[in-house]
Amino acid sequence: MTENKIVTGILSYGMSGRVFHAPFIEVNPNFELRGIVERSKKNAQEKYPHIISYDSVDQLINDPAIELVIVNTPNDTHVDFALQALKAGKHVLIEKPFAPTMGEANMLFKVAEEMGKHILPFHNRRFDADFLALKHVVENNEVGRPIELHIRFDRFKPQIGPKVFKETKVPAAGVIYDLGSHLLDQTLSLFGKPKAMTKVRGLYRPNSKVDDYGCIILNYGSGLNVYITVSLLVANPQASFVLHGTNGSFVKNRTDVQEAQLIDGMMPNNPAFGIEPEGLEGILTNPDQEENLVSKLVPAELGNYMGLFDEVYKTIREGKPYFVTKDQIIWQLEILEPNK
Repeated sequence: MTENKIVTGILSYGMSGRVFHAPFIEVNPNFELRGIVERSKKNAQEKYPHIISYDSVDQLINDPAIELVIVNTPNDTHVDFALQALKAGKHVLIEKPFAPTMGEANMLFKVAEEMGKHILPFHNRRFDADFLALKHVVENNEVGRPIELHIRFDRFKPQIGPKVFKETKVPAAGVIYDLGSHLLDQTLSLFGKPKAMTKVRGLYRPNSKVDDYGCIILNYGSGLNVYITVSLLVANPQASFVLHGTNGSFVKNRTDVQEAQLIDGMMPNNPAFGIEPEGLEGILTNPDQEENLVSKLVPAELGNYMGLFDEVYKTIREGKPYFVTKDQIIWQLEILEPNK
């Protein structure tokens, strides 16, 4: 058993808390899941009988035993709750989007520094199997110099959803913030800050109050152009990663299985967790020595959301720089802000 565990509380037990946080905190030997806020139904306590089920955010944040607060509440509450937790002397792991604006993000980083605490962005999709395959191809120069990259997040939800906070025009609402933040983070982690940006957003579902479509084009000094598309109106999802370079192309569908496994109740310590089924490999196409184009399958990477929590531990306990930097968050919000 690991000594000096990080005692952790989660602010919500909706899908995010139930799927992306509680299972990992529960089985990671470096953490102790102390409690979760549940204002009405006590579903978390049924699943994890040893925890405290707090009736309010204030109760959890004011618990002196808790060292790390996971802010996974609706987007427009992230800043207020993160600020409250920091001022109470807690470290914070904050869901995407980090904040609605660059100004608010800078304020949170400043308060964290003043309090001697860490505020850590939760960007788990850097640990998606499909993105890790793309990362491997880029870092190993397998298509030569990248020229064009298409990254998509396609869903088909033509009706207004039941989650009111996602369908209400409040700060950080809409599909560009919700899904686009993931794809921007992946892009920035690979290529850094772009030199120019073009953004298109649209509201196409009947009576929609928030954007349900978005396209962001990023131009890099190297000549690379990245096309990021997020949509709730794609009935036939396209390849999630299409990369073209001076010496080949790579195509990969969205194939990460971790979310589906977690929804089905699989815990992250299951040996089958994160393993992509055969037949979903990416396709890498390059010219051979005779300039004939040859395609081969790229073996699947292991999806590893637990890797994020391992990084949280290393930052808080060992002082290791976190894998998502302050600059990357500021660059992301500079692009996401509606007036940009």
